Amino acid sequence: MKISLAFDVYGTLIDTQNISTKLKTMVGPKADNFSELWRNKQLEYSFRRGLMKQYASFAVCTAQALDYCCLHYNILLSENQKRVLLDAYAVLPVFDDVVDSLKVLSDKGVRLYAFSNGSKKAVNLLLENARIQKYFLDVVSVEDVASFKPSPEVYQHLVSKTSSSKSSLYLVSSNPFDVIGALSFGIKAAWLKRSKNTVFDPWGVEPTITIRSFSELLTHIEGI
Repeated sequence: MKISLAFDVYGTLIDTQNISTKLKTMVGPKADNFSELWRNKQLEYSFRRGLMKQYASFAVCTAQALDYCCLHYNILLSENQKRVLLDAYAVLPVFDDVVDSLKVLSDKGVRLYAFSNGSKKAVNLLLENARIQKYFLDVVSVEDVASFKPSPEVYQHLVSKTSSSKSSLYLVSSNPFDVIGALSFGIKAAWLKRSKNTVFDPWGVEPTITIRSFSELLTHIEGI
């Protein structure tokens, strides 16, 4: 069976914590906590907008989450500093194991897609800057349905855009909410558990497979 792999982008292919490097020059020792809260608020705002049916782009959610963090930590950043941080989202690096694994999968003829809450334009730019765009057949963005993961509409859009059956499509994501969303819709899902301290939501739902690196994904794909 010809399978397709849909990769979440932020936090799965791309290391969002790398933003802490720039943050340290602006907020000092609070950088790591600031970065973590920014990421959590970014996702929270997308969830809330999805539930409210009040779509705004992921870039808007990211900018508003940054404003929240400044208020939370009582840190005054200039508009130029905020722009530097937001622009950094376009040049974040991939995790170390990504490039070689994508090349192997592509050479094996596995159909690869990027699947993201980000806009298609933003994700294409990010993948291009990371030099991995060439491995993907397409970028599937939630903006086409004006909602966010884990809405069932988003996963239906993924199935349609990739011309896949649910049985031949795997989501690969480091985000438990994304994995559970895909499984709930009927798509297989590989949870990428990069840290031993990461906890999967105790909902009585288990990933199709759990991997700790992309090299482990290669091993599992051999058996499919």
